[in-house]
Amino acid sequence: YAQRVERRPWWFLAGGAVVLAVLSVPVFSIQLGHIGDGADPKSFTDRRAFDLMSSAFGPGSNGPMTLVIDQSDVPQSDRAALKTQAQKALTGVSDAAAVTPLQATSDGDVLISTAYSVAAPQDERTTDLHKNLSDDVLPQAVKGTKASTYVTGTTAAQADFLDIVSKKLPLIIAVVVALAFLVILVVFRGLLVAVKAAVLNVLSIAASYGVVVAVFQWGWGGPALGVSGKVPIESYVPMMMFAIVFGLSMDYEIFLLSRVHEAWLRTRDARASVAHALEITARVITCAALIMVSVFAAFLISDNIVVKMLGLGLAASVLIDATVVRLLLVPAVMTLLGKSAWWAPRWMDRLLPHIDAEGESQAAPPPAQRD
Repeated sequence: YAQRVERRPWWFLAGGAVVLAVLSVPVFSIQLGHIGDGADPKSFTDRRAFDLMSSAFGPGSNGPMTLVIDQSDVPQSDRAALKTQAQKALTGVSDAAAVTPLQATSDGDVLISTAYSVAAPQDERTTDLHKNLSDDVLPQAVKGTKASTYVTGTTAAQADFLDIVSKKLPLIIAVVVALAFLVILVVFRGLLVAVKAAVLNVLSIAASYGVVVAVFQWGWGGPALGVSGKVPIESYVPMMMFAIVFGLSMDYEIFLLSRVHEAWLRTRDARASVAHALEITARVITCAALIMVSVFAAFLISDNIVVKMLGLGLAASVLIDATVVRLLLVPAVMTLLGKSAWWAPRWMDRLLPHIDAEGESQAAPPPAQRD
């Protein structure tokens, strides 16, 4: 197999790229959110309670949001006008099924109301309602006064957490990929090798995200896993998947590249070095991946949907990385790059520290002693 890859690298590169591209398509429509009780099987008591609440009071009754106006800095003479102004602003809010009248606390410093969405807590319209209330409606309701506004409650807290994760996830991915790029660059002293590793690992993770979106958000096979209907991707699942899978992926990457680099230093035959490394590492990587896939796939028997989501995502990630990436893309790209894979500009080579990752200096026999 290693020799076939060496003879036709473009075919293997094209095949692997097509597979990753197809699997990555769903990720462009990913919707982060929170999975509520409405996604549980109908035999669960929380699901039955959710359905009863929805039929009696509307789906938004399962995720009320508490609206708070702090008017402690507003003079007593202006508070009645503020209450009237705020109540008017809370009338006819888009995506709101109902907003209760504002009620003052015993000391009169705080006004409180409850907003109910027209949709379930996990629906995108509920998230839009939260953003609209916190960013536009409430600030506009107290405009011209010293009052402060807040939206709180479980649903609001989940929406705020989703917003934080959505903003930080690209930064987290960028930092981790950059650090991995630097590690590979320092260890193997090859610029294109480091670029290749970073790009392929990101593509591998994107493909695994696509599998999760297709199964859970698009509903392709969700009922077979015990998921009722289509659900958003739990906000913290992509971050946890990235942290775990990127570590495993880099482990396989370093293992394979170490053998390629070792053969390259010994023979200076770039194409044969790739085939040799694939021959001696493919079985080990495959066996290790099968163990991890089995472990992660066991999570699918859990009743918790988030655990199922993590299990499927991690199992798919390892499977994709150990097959499509390690057996198709990496050897094909390394074969095509040839000796240029280990090239680095002279100024960069001078700046990079020398790290003996394989312990070659200690393994080498000591020089002969002169009499």
